[in-house]
Amino acid sequence: MPEDAAMAKETMTITVNGEPVEAEQGELVIAAAERAGTYIPHFCYHPRMKPVGMCRMCIVDIDSGRGPALQPACMIEVAPDMVVDTRSEATQKAQDGVLEFLLINHPLDCPVCDKGGECPLQDQTIAYGPGESRFVEEKRHYAKPIPVNDIVLLDRERCILCDRCTRFAKDVAGDPLISFIGRGSSTQVNTFPDHPFSSYFSGNTVQICPVGALTAGPFRFRARPWDLANDESTCTTCAVGCRVAIQSSRDEVLRYSGVDVDPVNWGWLCDKGRFDFSYVNNPDRLGEPLVRTPGGSGLTAARWSEALARAAEALQAAPADRVGVIGGARLTNESAYAWAKLAKGVIGTDNVDAQLGDGLPADLVLGLPRATIDEACAPGATVVLLGPDIKEELGVLYLRLRHAAVEDGVRIVEIAPAASGLTPYATHTEWHAPGGAPAAVASVLDADLLGDGPVVVVLGRPSLAEPAAHTARAALALAAVGARVRFLSALRRGNVHGALDMGLAPGLLPGRTTLHAGRDALAGTWPMVPAETGLDTEAMLRTAADGGLDVLVLLGADPLQDVPDRDLARRALEAVGTVIAVDCFLTGSVEAADVVLPAAGYAEVDGTTTNLEGRVSTVTQRVTAPGTARADWIIAADLASRLGTDLGVASVDELLAEIGRVAPTHTGLADRLVAAGGDGVLVEGATVTPASIGDESLPSADSYSLRLASGRTMYDEATLVQRAPTIAKLAHPATVRLNPHDFDKLGIKAGTPVEVISARGSITVPASVDAGVPRGSAVVAFNAPGGAGGDLVTAGESVTDVRVERL
Repeated sequence: MPEDAAMAKETMTITVNGEPVEAEQGELVIAAAERAGTYIPHFCYHPRMKPVGMCRMCIVDIDSGRGPALQPACMIEVAPDMVVDTRSEATQKAQDGVLEFLLINHPLDCPVCDKGGECPLQDQTIAYGPGESRFVEEKRHYAKPIPVNDIVLLDRERCILCDRCTRFAKDVAGDPLISFIGRGSSTQVNTFPDHPFSSYFSGNTVQICPVGALTAGPFRFRARPWDLANDESTCTTCAVGCRVAIQSSRDEVLRYSGVDVDPVNWGWLCDKGRFDFSYVNNPDRLGEPLVRTPGGSGLTAARWSEALARAAEALQAAPADRVGVIGGARLTNESAYAWAKLAKGVIGTDNVDAQLGDGLPADLVLGLPRATIDEACAPGATVVLLGPDIKEELGVLYLRLRHAAVEDGVRIVEIAPAASGLTPYATHTEWHAPGGAPAAVASVLDADLLGDGPVVVVLGRPSLAEPAAHTARAALALAAVGARVRFLSALRRGNVHGALDMGLAPGLLPGRTTLHAGRDALAGTWPMVPAETGLDTEAMLRTAADGGLDVLVLLGADPLQDVPDRDLARRALEAVGTVIAVDCFLTGSVEAADVVLPAAGYAEVDGTTTNLEGRVSTVTQRVTAPGTARADWIIAADLASRLGTDLGVASVDELLAEIGRVAPTHTGLADRLVAAGGDGVLVEGATVTPASIGDESLPSADSYSLRLASGRTMYDEATLVQRAPTIAKLAHPATVRLNPHDFDKLGIKAGTPVEVISARGSITVPASVDAGVPRGSAVVAFNAPGGAGGDLVTAGESVTDVRVERL
């Protein structure tokens, strides 16, 4: 909500247990009382969902001028001079009765229930219950547990029918896949027949369940809540930057829980971010350095001294302009800065890029006026979706935008190559063929669909089967509308925005500044600054494939899986002289390396990360990295030392302090973070100007070809997904989605395998009908099991044309 609207809210005074309390107009009694320090017990009420008044646990004495009466505090709004008594004899009797009723059939599972120790029913029974039951009858029994999906299990006899899970699924996630069935005493929560709870957000129902009715399979029977060590951190699975609590026992991560931070995630997590903790514990984690033996074909274990010496020798022997660094979005801000200092300040190369050829020009991301999530979701705003399917790539941002559209009247104008998760909530959808984003934006502007209020453009790559230039031209056209248009980045990788801020992009230095403009600020801190702008990922791979690079460093990057043109990545890795990989796993790209340096991963390092709106928040070490794996910044410092330069830092705090000194946008960041606590700090300002991009005509398609659109899905064959056993099996097999008109031309049934052929290669996948795909287009997920769009794309082509043929 905008600040002026919040300030305009009227306040009033109510009395709670004899004490005056300032409350806002429209505020619920339960919320006003809790804000003033008086807890009113409840089960069905949740501050992020509409009240329903089902459990009746929050019944208290409320006098609105007609005398006291028992009323549900979660359903009654405050009124001037209202008197609330949460300790009256009538209130206590009502609370006793509600709890006694709820416990009639509730099983005595506390010794084995995962909720035991953090269970509101357990706690409130002790604090507000009668102390004994008058019922001796046999309790209800059901087969237990039953899976409602691959992750969440349901113990039906524990359910108290609070409606939290079903309301979340329907009202928050928009996935009404669980509901009440039966009537009377037989009422229970369940899925519909043959329809599992296939939501990307099902884990939230486990967290908000006030009893142990819904439990998470990965945590079930693993630990008791009082055994868990707990630290707040920030999720880096995607770029939204949700706040989480990392919970561990015996030096092993066992669970993530969402933390309610108002500007970002509201306590919600997507299932990918909630359950990918299992990759941290994967036994295949790299725990020791590996080197390729001279003349040998395989990697063998080595000491750190040997591996660092091999890496330093290769870097010293290569001219600076023949060294490239790809990756860095997995790193913390501090590690990204250390690697930027090593690459640009010590080695002297500007061939550095944290985006793996699937993002947007760094000057565009940093130079366009930036919006926040709250600004995009503010009543009266218009959101232009010019990017990927937000539900698939930035799950919790989807929840926020959906809520804004459904509850707050935010208008969504979608410009996309195919239907997305937000299409049902868009007031206007402008579908376009691949490469047609600039023309689609022109149509939206001509139709005056942006209204007169503030506009937030959610900007990312709609399809990886076309270059970023099309999207960049469309974005610049929207920016030309005026100052009321701001941009919210939809780049997906966890800390890609922090990596760009720290200078892991060609032509940039820490603090969102250019090589020329930021040179003086680094004098005396960096040994040197490159004179000329270097190569981005695609250019580096092309140069490497042509024999123009001697050393390629991979910072948590897997080009064979992540770069749009996989064939180009394969040829580059084969041709480059020395590949140095810094990673947590032995991926396909790492297996091609000559030196492998094991890196500590998430929950194993301290530092900060930056989300898509520029908010810097902390990440926390909770467990120990496997073997001798080291933090990325330590590896950078060790390599610098081998190259004869001291980076001048010995801790994360010293790195953060140096960032605050040399990066103009990050001045005083350490102190600001301490003052802000868990909410994070918005880092604003930029001196980068987006480069203009000339028009480019699209080649005409022949009557037998379709234009390929390819985007990522929530679950795919990406490294961390496949190394997390909990979610690895959730990746959907690849298909090619076609408009009914194009599908009918094939004369086949849905699900029939077809061959999709491009100039680069071919894949065989089932065909499906989708009215959300425009005529003349074919949609293939970029990195799905059984056939990926990445095998069809040719880097540098303005579009990718394919033919779909029956086998």
